[in-house]
This record gives sequence, structure tokens and C-alpha cells, in this order.
Amino acid sequence: MNPKAALEAILFVTESPVPVHELAEVLEMSKHSVEDLLRELASDLDAREAGLVLRSTAGGWRLYSRPEAYTYLERFSSSATARRLSPAAIETLAVIAYRQPVARSQIAEIRGVDSDSAVRTLERFGLIEEKERLNLPGNPAVYRTTRLFLEKVGLDKLEDLPPLADHIPPAAVVDTLEESFRPGSA
Repeated sequence: MNPKAALEAILFVTESPVPVHELAEVLEMSKHSVEDLLRELASDLDAREAGLVLRSTAGGWRLYSRPEAYTYLERFSSSATARRLSPAAIETLAVIAYRQPVARSQIAEIRGVDSDSAVRTLERFGLIEEKERLNLPGNPAVYRTTRLFLEKVGLDKLEDLPPLADHIPPAAVVDTLEESFRPGSA
């Protein structure tokens, strides 16, 4: 089998990004040769407008769905066979991603609601993990995101998360929103 086809097959079945050194070992090739093959494969996929793209993420390489296919993937995601995170789980994941390590009580304080169910769901999906237990009464656990989280959102490292400032409304808007929640507001 030609090495590029073998590389494509490996990347098709992997559940996580594969580092170049591991691909080189499996293919019994130099890292430089594997890097050349990766570039060729990425170019081939782009040239034929395949439904997949090859990307470097989380310290390795993996095939992803082409962004232009998202419309079809969204339709598919509503099918019975597709798994989804609830809005509460997504919100909880965002809190953990930006504030990690963070305890459940801190997550609940930020969200304003109990987040235990969402935390359990995120642990079950492998997107977060317990980092440690604090030396406080009850020994609360603190959580962090996993490599799978980085892989799923297509990032190499947490520092690549977009800045929160880009998503915070101006102070005047916040004041107006808060005013509507103050006692005596109509």
C-alpha cells in the first residue's frame, strides 16, 4: 500500500490527533517524509473538495469535516443517532474552559444555577476531568478541560481560546440589563 493511503487510513480511524513522530514510527518513515505526506494529503483533500480536511491540532494531526459541510452536519445532528450537549452543558463547559481549575460551587455561582448534572455529563463525554481535591471542608473537586476538549474545538492549547472580552457587552448595556432586575424596576 502506498504510504499516503496508509496515512489517510490511520487518520480516518483515529479518535484523537496523532503526533508526527508516532505516524513516522508506524509508517517506518522519517518525520520529515511524514510531514511531506501530510501536506500532500491536505492538498489532495482540498483539490478534490473532499468532505474532510486535514488539520494539525492538540499536538497531532486529524481529519475533520469540511466547514462547508456544516449545513448537512447540522441536519444530521438532529437525527436520533447524533449525540448533543445541552445548552446548560455547553455553558458549563465554557465556564470551566475559561476559569479552570474551577470547583462546582464556583461554576454554580457564575451560572446562577446548580450545575452538577452538566458537570457529570461533561465528565461522561470526556471533555472535562477532575484535576484535584481541595484541602477544604468536604474536599471539593476542581475541574479542568481535557485534550479531547481541545481536539473537539480544534485548538492546540487553551491559550488559543478567543478572549472573553470579545463577547462581553459594553458597560452601558450591562447597566441597562442589571437595572431591569433591581427591586422596584418596572
